[in-house]
Amino acid sequence: MFALREEDLERSILGCGDGTASFNAEVTAQGGKVLSVDPIYQFSADDIQQRIRRVYPGMLSQFARQADQYVWRHFRDPGHLGSVRMSAMNRFLEDYPSGLQAGRYVEASLPELPCFDGEYDLALCSHLLFLYSEHIHLQAHVEAVLELCRVAREVR
Repeated sequence: MFALREEDLERSILGCGDGTASFNAEVTAQGGKVLSVDPIYQFSADDIQQRIRRVYPGMLSQFARQADQYVWRHFRDPGHLGSVRMSAMNRFLEDYPSGLQAGRYVEASLPELPCFDGEYDLALCSHLLFLYSEHIHLQAHVEAVLELCRVAREVR
């Protein structure tokens, strides 16, 4: 998604709106440095797991209903996408308690990040600004991008 190369994973990375993605867990396991920020990190692993169980069936249904809107290069079909997504969420849940304790998961949200100017080499923000564009007005998008540029030398 971000055209990350191996050398990118050696940089200090900020992930915004990371939610239940496994990126932090996977990069950390390889020796990398990632800080993930998301409002969901105010909740315990059990609370997040319960929410995943509640919303997962609806998420699968939505994938199936909107299958014609996806480019199926990396996933065979909605079921395969759901399976891969659930594996990622489970990997996140395994890592979350220790990552929370280590300060790798921080409750925060754009456009105000608890970071110093230029603190990170690379900031990543995937679905937040794109999937929810109908819920986030233009000025909030601009403020979010400016905040990402403030805290990181490169933004993707």
